[in-house]
Amino acid sequence: MTDAAELVATLEGLATVAEREKYTRYFPPDPDAPFIGVRMGAVFDLAKTALDLPIPELEALLERPTHEVRALACSIMGKSAAARKATDGRRTDLYELYLRRHDRIDQWDLVDLAARDVVGGYLLDRDRSPLARLAASGFWPERRTSLVATFAFLKRGELDDAYLLAETLAADAEPFVQKALGWVLRAAGDHDRARLIAFIEPRAATMPRVALRAAIEHVQKDERARLLAIR
Repeated sequence: MTDAAELVATLEGLATVAEREKYTRYFPPDPDAPFIGVRMGAVFDLAKTALDLPIPELEALLERPTHEVRALACSIMGKSAAARKATDGRRTDLYELYLRRHDRIDQWDLVDLAARDVVGGYLLDRDRSPLARLAASGFWPERRTSLVATFAFLKRGELDDAYLLAETLAADAEPFVQKALGWVLRAAGDHDRARLIAFIEPRAATMPRVALRAAIEHVQKDERARLLAIR
């Protein structure tokens, strides 16, 4: 059976200096969470080979400092939770691991790899109050998780949770939360444009610019200009 150590060794064998340098465009250097230089496409391909990786091995990957290793763990978690053959027990274990070790899911891309399917997918037919607790967190990746998780609901045309969380986080100062907020609102607006406009209009003067622009990206040009001018 594949284990964490074998997967790490495989990743290390795929690393290149050139690829490591590319990551500096998107992530500031961090000695506590270094990149070794593996293309994300290769990380995702490797994840597909390990969808049944046991929870303790997934946690061992999350414990590693290397960014690509933790991205591998999150990719496995997301793909495993979304798999048709995933059991309720497996989805529950992945959800609990995600929340319990959110301290290791501490970058925007790690959240985006798993939050929708691991957290949102798990909560589809359950009490969704855990999202409110995440949205109230002082740890911005948890706030981002609360928003990204709602993409699972939006896929089914369920908009209420996205708007409730958007109301809570409409003035969030963290740029990585702002960006997720804008994307969630944009997706909600694709289902119901009038509801999006009604939400944005009274907040356009105070909503962070990055969130506002993303939220109204699909709005008709004249209406978009009007909303931007409210500021």
